Amino acid sequence: MPAYLGIDASLTGRRWVGPSADVARIAEAIGQSSSLAPGICQTLARLGVAPEECDAYLEPTLRDLLPDPHALRDMEKAGTRICRAVERGERIAIFADYDVDGGASGALLVDWLRQQGRQATLYVPDRIDEGYGPNVPAMQDLAARHDLIICVDCGTLSHEPIAAAAGSDVVVLDHHLGGETLPEAHAVVNPNRQDEDGSLGHLCAAAVVFLVLVECGRQMRAAGRRGPDLMGMLDLVALATVADVAPLRGVNRALVRQGLKVMARRERPGLVALSDVARLDSAPSAHHLGFVLGPRINAGGRIGQADLGARLLSETDSHAARAMAERLDQLNTERREVEASVRAAALAQAEDRGLDAPLVWAAGEGWHPGVVGIVASRLKELTGRPSVVIGLDGDEGKGSGRSVAGVDLGASIQRVAAEGLLLKGGGHRMAAGLTVARDNLESAMARLADLLARQGAGQGGAADLNLDGVLMPGAANVEMIESLDRAGPFGAGAAAPRFVFPDVTISFAKRAGESHLRLTFGDGLGASLSAIAFGAFDGPLGPALLEHGGARFHLAGRIEINEWQGRRSPQLRLEDAARA
Repeated sequence: MPAYLGIDASLTGRRWVGPSADVARIAEAIGQSSSLAPGICQTLARLGVAPEECDAYLEPTLRDLLPDPHALRDMEKAGTRICRAVERGERIAIFADYDVDGGASGALLVDWLRQQGRQATLYVPDRIDEGYGPNVPAMQDLAARHDLIICVDCGTLSHEPIAAAAGSDVVVLDHHLGGETLPEAHAVVNPNRQDEDGSLGHLCAAAVVFLVLVECGRQMRAAGRRGPDLMGMLDLVALATVADVAPLRGVNRALVRQGLKVMARRERPGLVALSDVARLDSAPSAHHLGFVLGPRINAGGRIGQADLGARLLSETDSHAARAMAERLDQLNTERREVEASVRAAALAQAEDRGLDAPLVWAAGEGWHPGVVGIVASRLKELTGRPSVVIGLDGDEGKGSGRSVAGVDLGASIQRVAAEGLLLKGGGHRMAAGLTVARDNLESAMARLADLLARQGAGQGGAADLNLDGVLMPGAANVEMIESLDRAGPFGAGAAAPRFVFPDVTISFAKRAGESHLRLTFGDGLGASLSAIAFGAFDGPLGPALLEHGGARFHLAGRIEINEWQGRRSPQLRLEDAARA
């Protein structure tokens, strides 16, 4: 397939890839059968939406898309046990993972129980001292004081810790890849159990918890009782879905879309406080969940107090929530500083090893375990390859990996662990963790690279920029962008539309801050558009466009609405450019 507009190497060194012939035909068919603008037709076609499915896709409803909870094994058993604990006033503990998905899952249960007059103990393990998932001392302690322990976003592989919870029932609500055998828990609800068909494997843990609460509500209604309003809890499900990089397709898209509406009502004190601290002055979007709120909630588990994010999400007092949000914001600033140091060292090491391999990886002495996952994500974004970053300490290394579409990293890491090259490892398709003996590091990474290569990792162009089509400045208005938003939310598995503004001239260009660029461009026919390129001066893009010398360019990126002092105007978030 020839490069789009003939751009084999843009200013940032990327090859531009346009719509395939099949996608172009579907886009044309959508346009002929509807009154939709060409831009949204191109976007829907690229997302795989057939012409007859467009109306339903643009207006997704949970009524149509929410799966039957009973599609998951142990669902009825888990719902019955939780409802019994509520009815009898049993002592309940929630063991949650320390990331956004775990925190949101724990907060969902705390909120649901609180609305029925029940309190729960929320326990989040320390990332450094305890590591991921249930551990024997913690589970023994919780079992001694509680009748029911609910493990959320963890527990599927925790055979020994769950067996240690003697005298207490354990219910696992998880989504991480399961092993050949399950722990001896009362119930394990997990769409990624080995005996599930995988049709719901794209759900995050919070979505699994939500389905369990739907089942609890069904059982309560059958018993003549009314449960809490679950629709009002979808803000937490949306946050977890986006932050855990779950694909925004099917029911996930409906959950996030509805959850954003709930969040816009500003009814949850923790999210209100965090939004205010982060200075969000517009309606929340999937971008805000993934890149503004999510990292702040994660900061506590990465380099600070492990349970701070979960406590914030379940907090009901606005003053306490404000204090926690400010602390998380501070921790996030500290996290960025630690991350920058590790990222620079990891990138240098990965470059020496080669960025075109099926697996990009780096390992360093004393790298903070709380940031290796973020750095792995940065390497993945830069290279288009699955990436693993490991912090070494003594005889062991603890690492985290991030994958690309179509490559199951979690299954590959679990296989390497089963073969004995890793001390332990697991996760899901897009993200996973591992522990490796220092002596086995090279051989384990070589084996992992081999398994990933068999899935096609490293075959795509790392520098490709996928584009939906051509757009003229005059067509990029607020109304057009709002129509595009109907095809969202955009994120993992449903990339935001990117367009090229061809053969334009730059009338204004100015550096903004340390590394950003602001500019205005036009087509010579009277229409013009503003643009911002974040981080443009971290590479060749900023200098080339700032010193444009009157040359004409093709400009590529995403169009968005810029809200400033009550005014709404179209803006290009510039990602790349090429000389026309």
